[in-house]
Amino acid sequence: MNLTPSETRVFYDRFGKRQDAQSFYEDPALDDLVAHARFAEAARVFEFGCGTGRFAARILAADLPVSATYMGCDLSVTMMNLAIQRLAPYAERARVFQSDGTTKWPLADNSADRVISTCVLDLLPDADIGELLREAHRVLSVGGKLCLVSLTTGTTLPSRVVSAIRMSMFRLRPSLVGGCRPIHLRQCLNAGCWELEHEKVVSAFGVASEVSVARAKESLRPWAAADTAKRRG
Repeated sequence: MNLTPSETRVFYDRFGKRQDAQSFYEDPALDDLVAHARFAEAARVFEFGCGTGRFAARILAADLPVSATYMGCDLSVTMMNLAIQRLAPYAERARVFQSDGTTKWPLADNSADRVISTCVLDLLPDADIGELLREAHRVLSVGGKLCLVSLTTGTTLPSRVVSAIRMSMFRLRPSLVGGCRPIHLRQCLNAGCWELEHEKVVSAFGVASEVSVARAKESLRPWAAADTAKRRG
């Protein structure tokens, strides 16, 4: 039912600059994320699905220390190029590259202290969400924070109606809603890997977004266990 990576790339290459027009309902959730992600303490930030670079530019300008480095990626060439242009003032410490559509990232283990992904997990099949979260756990240092925003089911009458309509459109044809559908982030986060520090559903103009900030635990590093088993095998 979900869009394939190639279908997603084609859609967002075409959608391009119109992505920023969704800021009217995205920004309240992003404001809540910034309020709880403690970006002022971050040194190495990675964003999966950076879009046009709008959120990256915001935190580079006002929230991250001037010594912090940022790396982002996006599947869409159009989005990637827009992000590169927008982040040009921060070129010495910010880099953007095109994703190949997988959830494997060119980062070393424990090499980031913030992993951000906003309005992306609701695009992915359930299996890919699990792979993305395992990869985030791999690249985060112990105590590093996973910072997520996703469409979710509504908590108010207007947002429940909008959520139900969006889900119906997704089931009819995912491309009608850009491949996005409401999900529940809490259900995706393995309690053995993540300590949930903040969660909130933010509704704006009838659109409900779930905000989650989770700390990477040292106990149970499943990606490390899998690698060890593979080497022994």
